[in-house]
Amino acid sequence: MHILIIEDDLAIAANLYDFLESRGHSADAAADGIEGLRLAVTQRFDCILLDVGLPGMNGMSLCRKLRQVSQIDTPVLMLTARDTLEDKLAGFEFGADDYLVKPFALKEVEARLTAMHKRYGGKVSNRMLEVANLSYDPKTLLIRFADQNVKLPPKCIRLLALMMSEPGRVFSRKELEAEAWEDIQETSDTLRSHMHILRRTLTKVGGYDPIETIHGLGYYLIPSARNQD
Repeated sequence: MHILIIEDDLAIAANLYDFLESRGHSADAAADGIEGLRLAVTQRFDCILLDVGLPGMNGMSLCRKLRQVSQIDTPVLMLTARDTLEDKLAGFEFGADDYLVKPFALKEVEARLTAMHKRYGGKVSNRMLEVANLSYDPKTLLIRFADQNVKLPPKCIRLLALMMSEPGRVFSRKELEAEAWEDIQETSDTLRSHMHILRRTLTKVGGYDPIETIHGLGYYLIPSARNQD
């Protein structure tokens, strides 16, 4: 899982980060609510660990903005020292999926994150994706590149949507195949052929290829438009 940790206690954040990374997950961290909100709305995460008592913007307000303003449905596990029923109900009212009182066991954090992720199904949010002069509306499946409509096969759309969710991040073969086929393919030929179709189509429509290959690692979407002069 790719997890966002929003926690201002640096010792707690470091413990969470080190534990989750050691368990095979990837993690990003923010020490205040404003930075946490920025990361949450500009990158794709499987789950968010959210402290309630944050500087800049508290966890309740952040969670409400994620749900009501940004329309982001990423699962949120709220962390707090408050353990009253009223506090827990408030967390759920503002959009949290689960609630954990400090101090907590790291293994329980992972177990709750895993359970939330399974319930969520790892689905991509239905929000509009826009990267430079490329856009994708998951509700209508409309793709536009350089002000032109783009027609792609369903698997290619899934690959593009995943890369658009985090422009500049290198996605591995395993991640891309899991998104498009929900399983790892026997050889890399299937992914390679679909990436070829995707890149050829985008180049034909927009005049350049916005996808880069990192040999031995994977692919990423260039976060800004290339200069064609």
